[in-house]
Amino acid sequence: CSRRLVGFLRSCCGCAMAMNAPTYVRMSTVMRSICSSSSLHKKSMAATFHAKYTEEFIKQQIEEFNIGKRHLANMMGEDPETFNQEDIDRAIRYLLPSGLFDKKARPLMKHPLEVFPKQKAVQWGEDGRPFSYLFYTGKQSYYSLMHDTYEQFLNVQIYEDQLRAKGLFSLDTKPVNLVGSRWLIKEELEEMLVEQISHHDYMHFLQLLERMLSLSYCSIKEDYVLKFRRKMEDQSKKQIIEPLQFDENGVAFSKGEGQRKTAKATVIVRDHGSGKITVNGVDYLMYFSSLQEREQLMIPFQFLDRLGMHDMECTVYSGGPSAQAGAIRLASSRALLSFITEKEMESMRQAGLLTPDPRVRERKKPGQEGARRKFTWKKR
Repeated sequence: CSRRLVGFLRSCCGCAMAMNAPTYVRMSTVMRSICSSSSLHKKSMAATFHAKYTEEFIKQQIEEFNIGKRHLANMMGEDPETFNQEDIDRAIRYLLPSGLFDKKARPLMKHPLEVFPKQKAVQWGEDGRPFSYLFYTGKQSYYSLMHDTYEQFLNVQIYEDQLRAKGLFSLDTKPVNLVGSRWLIKEELEEMLVEQISHHDYMHFLQLLERMLSLSYCSIKEDYVLKFRRKMEDQSKKQIIEPLQFDENGVAFSKGEGQRKTAKATVIVRDHGSGKITVNGVDYLMYFSSLQEREQLMIPFQFLDRLGMHDMECTVYSGGPSAQAGAIRLASSRALLSFITEKEMESMRQAGLLTPDPRVRERKKPGQEGARRKFTWKKR
């Protein structure tokens, strides 16, 4: 190794350009070339080139997206100037129908800024030196975030110590309100940092935030903590509530629709009733012979303690008795939303009365006796 090093120094220092430079410049250049690994240099050059390439590439993709959007609008017979993303998705579903279960496998046409992930900016200067002292950790953004979070944690502790010294410390403080929100998941945190982190690093970061929240005066850093929280959407607000209508006699009623397998049902629930239920013009006791299907119809009224308070008229077609009873149950649950409070609606949602049942009969497979059952194996 020493012979190769001496030969390398001689060959470098003996070239025409190197001989014209001072000795200390030649030696520093050679030592820098030796100490910096070729893999790191390639990584730096590749990242620099990738950043420039990505900017031009994204610009080109945006131009192609705008051209494709105009063509798609012309194919659908709509105005290209008012053709938005919802219209694009609807046109893609119409022109390229797909039965793939995974949404990511279906054809899509989104804006390039939504499709391509964010690229990390160049983190070193022209001389090859990184800007941040955490660059060689391999997770510069993550460790910078951990340092900032721990600094916030220490600031809260210092503030509490100052209050203790003045005799003003109190345990009766207002905590940070975390109701209706959740922590960022690992993928969301990686998108924020624009770098990959391990599950251990993610949990370590959450533990540090939980440790900060355990302090009595953590509310002074509430804005910092809430940056890493996401508000959860209230599922009850997604339910479509039909407004109450009134017939010629002034009786309030509401409509609801539901389906189960291939059965589809439409119900009308009337207020101030006696508990009368008809299905396709026939009393439900005569229409459903099984006790199980009759119980399915009564579950929403029994859950809300409204038995005997409403009359219900059902229209159902297709499917078998079990599917029809499930469709009527979902339709009646949705119709009852017009008569109840938000708290009762949330209880119904948690009980599963407002959730459609996606289960269907599994198809028979070729080469098998049924959906799962195989033919009996015979040796001869």
